[in-house]
Amino acid sequence: MTVPSVQITDPRAVPSSVGERIKAYVALTKPRIIELLLVTTVPAMVLAQRGWPGTWLVIATLIGGTLSAGGANSINNVIDRDIDQLMARTSHRPLPTLKVDPRPALIFGVLLGLSGFLWLWATTNLLAATLSTLALLFYVFVYTLWLKRSSTQNIVIGGAAGAAPVLVGWAAVTGSLELAPWVLFAIIFFWTPPHFWALSLRYRDDYERAGVPMLPVVMGEKATLRSILLYSIQLVALTLVLGPTGDMSLVYFFSAAILGVGFIAGAWRLRSHPDEAMRFFGYSNVYLTLLFGAIAIDGLFF
Repeated sequence: MTVPSVQITDPRAVPSSVGERIKAYVALTKPRIIELLLVTTVPAMVLAQRGWPGTWLVIATLIGGTLSAGGANSINNVIDRDIDQLMARTSHRPLPTLKVDPRPALIFGVLLGLSGFLWLWATTNLLAATLSTLALLFYVFVYTLWLKRSSTQNIVIGGAAGAAPVLVGWAAVTGSLELAPWVLFAIIFFWTPPHFWALSLRYRDDYERAGVPMLPVVMGEKATLRSILLYSIQLVALTLVLGPTGDMSLVYFFSAAILGVGFIAGAWRLRSHPDEAMRFFGYSNVYLTLLFGAIAIDGLFF
């Protein structure tokens, strides 16, 4: 991948201290996104073990996952710097604000990705390391370089990268994959579109300005709201499928059912109150956190 050099002409854009430079590089990794990915990893590990898999193994897996995801996000920042500067939501990122040059940012991302693979291989197993790196490559080459700028299905197919941490966590514990982790993968895969489409409803003008064919831009608000509802129904159905697949207790089943009713109700309400898109977006984060919290509790105590 060839990355053109960017000359920084505004000296105010250059971080004036080591702390500010570190902060800029940390921002490249998109820490808030990584937090959500890690929230799903630990419950998957607990379910795989049917108990606590060991503090060191959990920490090692989280470190490796953070390195891989941070590398993917940093490379994404480099590739998307042209559209990021056109969007109000992303214009403050390190590359559009000229706090980091593209070339070192790309090197930083590649090094993080390589470190994530080597770390997971050394501390867990080759399967977990390979899955984590495949997710990075998928996010960079399939989602960022291909789908994001060419298809309304960008976030649908691209969601596979965000769903991979549950596979990594499961593989780190067992060294293999079975049906249950793939159901966990499918849950996050189907959660991603309604979650992100809600955000894209709020920032539709941003995406249109940047030429990104998000569903609200190409198909309009009504079609997007219908798709959010349809994916929400499928998502909740998958959470119930996890019951028999993962040998879950009634505690999980009722938790998933109650959370699911709230999710579908929110998607239904959004059809007549599209101005509440960000409220639904916020609830989708809470929903995923609580759902995987219920999975962890089930794995630990039931």
